[in-house]
Amino acid sequence: MILKRVGPLSVGKIMGGAYAVLGLFIGAIFALLCVLGATFGGRESLPALFGVLAVVIAPIFYGVMGFLVGLIGAALYNVAAGMIGGIELEFENPAPPQP
Repeated sequence: MILKRVGPLSVGKIMGGAYAVLGLFIGAIFALLCVLGATFGGRESLPALFGVLAVVIAPIFYGVMGFLVGLIGAALYNVAAGMIGGIELEFENPAPPQP
């Protein structure tokens, strides 16, 4: 089987969702570090505020960027597959269950 075309919008949606989850993890780590830094490092609460906002902003930013990269990447794959050929896929049928 040869994969000749992928749907750019579907790839963009999957990539956007996956990168949004990644952004949530990165935002949570950044928030934790900022809150710890503000707690132990000084009297200002502005770094802690940036850390808490990172939990909201990072997933949105990563999700949008993942969507755009997935969309563009899928479109480029379709162009390259049309000129060069697609990716060859090999599947194996699992053995039917024995009664």
